[in-house]
Amino acid sequence: MNNYFFYTDKMTVGYDGKPLIKEIEMKVRRGEILTLIGPNGAGKSTILKSITRQLKTIAGTVYLDGRVMRQMSDKEVSKRLAVVLTERIRPELMTCEEVVATGRYPYTGQLGILSKKDWEKVWEAMRIVSAEDLKKRDFAAISDGQRQRILLARAICQEPEIIILDEPTSFLDIKHKLELLTILKNMVRQSSVAVIMSLHELDLAQKVSDQVVCVHGEYIEKYGTPEEIFTSEYIHRLYGVTSGSYNADFGCLEMEAPQGKPEVFVIAGNGSGIKEYRRLQRAGIPFAAGVLHKNDIDYAVAKTLASRVIAEEAFEEVSKAHYEEAWRVMKECRSVVCCTQTFGTMNRRNEALMKEAEKLGILRKE
Repeated sequence: MNNYFFYTDKMTVGYDGKPLIKEIEMKVRRGEILTLIGPNGAGKSTILKSITRQLKTIAGTVYLDGRVMRQMSDKEVSKRLAVVLTERIRPELMTCEEVVATGRYPYTGQLGILSKKDWEKVWEAMRIVSAEDLKKRDFAAISDGQRQRILLARAICQEPEIIILDEPTSFLDIKHKLELLTILKNMVRQSSVAVIMSLHELDLAQKVSDQVVCVHGEYIEKYGTPEEIFTSEYIHRLYGVTSGSYNADFGCLEMEAPQGKPEVFVIAGNGSGIKEYRRLQRAGIPFAAGVLHKNDIDYAVAKTLASRVIAEEAFEEVSKAHYEEAWRVMKECRSVVCCTQTFGTMNRRNEALMKEAEKLGILRKE
C-alpha cells in the first residue's frame, strides 16, 4: 500500500459498537478522486465520518501517508486533511470571511491570530469559489448553496493534501455544481490533492471520479473505475430501480416508457429525435422509432422510451427487411414525425419511409 496516500485496512464502521459496514478496503493516491455512491441510508456518511475520526471505528485501521491516523494528533491531521460534511454548522455572529479563516487555525499559535499571509490565503480561497461578495455577510443568513461554497473555501485555505466531502453538490445550482467539481479537479491535477467524496448525482460521479466505491449492504458491494461501475444493469441493481431506467450511455435517468400500441412513428437520426421522444413520453403517448442505427445517439434514448424500436446494425445500410418492418409499424400509427431532413447512403430507406408517410397524409415534419 506504499503508493497510496490514504487507505483503510479491514475497517468496520457503525454506531454504539454495532457494525453497519464491515471490512472496508478503500485506497486513494495523490491526484485521484474516489467517490462513494449508493442508496440513501446505505452508510456513505458513516464511512466518511469514521475516516475523519468524527465516529470511532469498530475495527480495522485508517492510514494517512503511511501513518496510523489514530496515532496522529488533531493538529497533524488538520494540516493534511480537510473535511466538508453535510451537517449545517451554525456559528454565532460570524461572517463568511471569519468562517473561512478557521481553516488557517492549524497553522496559528495558541492565540489563533492570523498573519497577513494567512488572510491572503483566506481571500484567495474565497476567490477560487467565487464568494468574494460574501466576505462580510453573516454566515447564518446566507443560503445553503452559499454555505457550501464557504465551507469549501475553508477547506481550500487549509491547504490540505486530502479533502473529504459528503454530498458537496447537494445544495448547489447547476452553475455552482460544475464550478465546485472543476475546482476539485484542478486541485487534483495541479496540486496532487487526493479527494474522497460521496455523490448522489450519478452523472457527475461518472464524469469526475477515478475510482468508485458502491456502498450497499454489510460490505462494500463493488469497487472499480467508472467504466466498470456505471452500467445500466448494475446501477438498476444497486439502487433497486423499479420504474424508469438509468441510461449508461448518457449517465442519466430516463422516465418510464408509455405503455401500449405505438400511436406515433418517429423517423430520426444523429440525435435529431431525442427531444421528440421525450416530448411524447411526457405526454404519455406510446411511439415507435426507426430505422435507427445501433451506434446512433437517438438509439440509446429510443430503446428506453419507445414502445417499439426498429434498429439496424452500426455502419450498415438500412436493409430491405428492416425497412419493411418499419413500414408495417408506421402505417398502423395515426401520425408520423420526421425529425431529420438529412439522408445519406446508409439511411436512404428512411427517406423512403418519410415519402410513404407523406402519401398517406400522416406526416408531420419537425
